[in-house]
Amino acid sequence: MTDSRQTLTATVPDAAAGRRFDAVLAELFPDYSRSRLAAWIKTGDARLNGREVRPRDPVQGGETVELNVVLDTQTHAIAEDIALDVLYEDAEVIVLDKPAGLVVHPGAGNPAGTLVNALLHRDPSLAALPRAGIVHRLDKDTSGVMVVARTLPAHTSLVDQLSAREVHRQYLAVVVGALVSGGTANAAIDRHPRDRLRMAVREDGRDAVTHYRLRERFRAHTLLECRLETGRTHQIRVHMQHFKHPIVGDPLYGGPLKLPKGASDSLVEALRGFKRQALHAETLEFVHPVSGEPVRCTAPVPADMLQLIAELRADSRAAAEAGR
Repeated sequence: MTDSRQTLTATVPDAAAGRRFDAVLAELFPDYSRSRLAAWIKTGDARLNGREVRPRDPVQGGETVELNVVLDTQTHAIAEDIALDVLYEDAEVIVLDKPAGLVVHPGAGNPAGTLVNALLHRDPSLAALPRAGIVHRLDKDTSGVMVVARTLPAHTSLVDQLSAREVHRQYLAVVVGALVSGGTANAAIDRHPRDRLRMAVREDGRDAVTHYRLRERFRAHTLLECRLETGRTHQIRVHMQHFKHPIVGDPLYGGPLKLPKGASDSLVEALRGFKRQALHAETLEFVHPVSGEPVRCTAPVPADMLQLIAELRADSRAAAEAGR
């Protein structure tokens, strides 16, 4: 990853006298998110009359603001012709259905063959945007809908909507245990204290809220509809494990295989053969960065999860008939 740098200047309007520097900065440079501008104030890349100031310091009006824009771009990633299932596309955004098994960002162990490589092939101009326009991610083995920004203003808008919890993100998950009701998981999450590959519920963690409701109940499993209020790493997976209802197939948080009594051979095979977390990002809704209209996209449930659900449904039906 390399840095894209440029210096921008603006003059504080007289009418802004007495207001906070960070608020005025956001109005002078609306292409950049408030969180990004706040970071630049802290690093000294946003200056008032050549001086470093605090976000809360008031302006007087008439000062010169100098902003050193430093963006992490993806110019080192190589464009690759990898097929993408696009659900919606225009000049500002791309909404796609990410398959399970596709890594989002290049990294150690995955230098190529990622979603970023595929996006750069589809639209080379994304190389000039932070993270090639990606504003949120899905785990490698989670399938479903994602949105990618194609312009810097669109990127800023989507980041701000996510930060304000204004993006509707709905998932489907097959979990262990027959739940009797939905609810809300409100438990802070941060890095696991001993295993750096895992996340964990921690009192000193970051705020994390997942709302869930029953979509379908089986003998020993449940199909849940989960809605993210926040977007922490592995959030649904960690919350479900914390509630003792881990997601089927989850290699990090799933625990031992659990089978309903008298399960058919086909169900046993389906459960044992499901080697990824049974988690699918079903629906994404956001406000279009330019038109202001709502954009709602739904990704169809992938074949492997459909097969798993069908086997669980057949097992429940057979058990009910046997009990009559």
